[in-house]
Amino acid sequence: MTVPAVSFHGVTKRFPGVVALDDVTFDVARGSCHAVCGENGAGKSTLGKVLAGIQEPDGGELLLDGRQVRFTSPRDALTNGVAMVHQELAFCENLSVAENLCLGQLPSRRGFVAWTELHVRATQLLDTIGATIDPTRRVGTLSIAEQQLVQIAAAVGSGARVIIFDEPTSSLGQNDAERLFSLIGQLKARGVTVIYVSHRMAEIFRLCDSVTVLRDGRHVSTDPIAALDEGSLVQRMIGRRLEQYFPTHARAALGDEVLRVDCLTSPGRFTDISFTLRAGEVLGFAGLVGAGRSELAQALFGLDPHVTGDIYVRGRREPIRSPRAAMALGLGLVPEDRKRQGLILSMLARENTTLPILERLARLTFVRRGMERDLARTQTSRVKVRSDVLENATTSLSGGNQQKLVLAKWLAARSDILMLDEPTRGVDVGAKAELHTWIDQMAAEGAAVLLISSELPELLNLSRRILVLRGGRVVGEVPREHADQDTVLRMMAGLDAAA
Repeated sequence: MTVPAVSFHGVTKRFPGVVALDDVTFDVARGSCHAVCGENGAGKSTLGKVLAGIQEPDGGELLLDGRQVRFTSPRDALTNGVAMVHQELAFCENLSVAENLCLGQLPSRRGFVAWTELHVRATQLLDTIGATIDPTRRVGTLSIAEQQLVQIAAAVGSGARVIIFDEPTSSLGQNDAERLFSLIGQLKARGVTVIYVSHRMAEIFRLCDSVTVLRDGRHVSTDPIAALDEGSLVQRMIGRRLEQYFPTHARAALGDEVLRVDCLTSPGRFTDISFTLRAGEVLGFAGLVGAGRSELAQALFGLDPHVTGDIYVRGRREPIRSPRAAMALGLGLVPEDRKRQGLILSMLARENTTLPILERLARLTFVRRGMERDLARTQTSRVKVRSDVLENATTSLSGGNQQKLVLAKWLAARSDILMLDEPTRGVDVGAKAELHTWIDQMAAEGAAVLLISSELPELLNLSRRILVLRGGRVVGEVPREHADQDTVLRMMAGLDAAA
């Protein structure tokens, strides 16, 4: 028999009060693409970090090509041919793309950085994945999708024999995702072993040869992908069947116009954007990375000082120049990057939930903790966050629970015009279904929702109509009854939708 590229034998990892991995055992065949699936908190990322030398296991054995190994650092793992593309991006944002790509191996001459050689090496790394990013740009100026591409370039360009991809497409548009899929095929053809952590069923069935399911830190099953269908895989992940549903708000009559945007323009970001949004409506925004969707939402929330044009809220022209002004009008923004823009990770979950409304909870500048706890418990229960985690640090929560906290924050603020930018990014299928139900419920109760998503099935299922942006402009509108993936994709790419 061929020796597996990677073998986990009874791997266990504990954190204070939590067993993240409990006696996990399975093999990964050499040159295969092996999926690791499970709900948020199942232990998938922890398993990847153990293999990548970021965390040391508390028990069990890790074998690489049949040889027992124990990595004490990411550098140690990389020396042995293991690299990881992380879900949560970690860069030195004040440094350039080139410096980040070559950090730890900066080319030098006579004690000084050899800048020309550095930029040549960085360009070569980016070329391996077809990324056209200027290596001299500061990483802090890149979009989330561009940062993800830089991280992928670093892992692939390292020459690793085993690469762990942890939710690699969670912030990529369709074009970049397709390039990544092609790249994974090339890696497999070269004999590289890929461990692919993802919640996206279509990607798993398209790319992977085998799939391992984890639940609550334990190994549930490992099977050839051909032996499963989507329903049975989801059932193994969450312990129950996940039924498809038709959103109830789509059957109800729409309310009054609550938001109107006329000729909104921000130089270099978007141009001449106009649309209306009514109570009880979910309005989807589709577009490739760089189309201007996130920038538009930020401008509506008062985060763009250079924006021009008119914004009408409930019939009145409102100059929204700050988030405080937007919040006073009932607008709430769930940003694309919850960790940097949506939450303060060092604060408790309870404190993040009530952050926008501290003035309402304060008496003589002191927050009334009892009232805060009651409000946080009420609002987080609406998005199915357990009350026993409210006193935990937000950084300790799973990605799904962190995303739910951002939503609960705007529930507490009584926002009725919600802008949701990639609201299900990096959450598992169970949490995603819960968030979809919540969006549907909010619209059914009369809230107006502006939904930005790179996942077309999400837009198609939830939206009453979809506006397509390309190059910072609205290039078309598709009503729900005429919307399908092919039509929307062609408009996003600039092809004739009728072809």
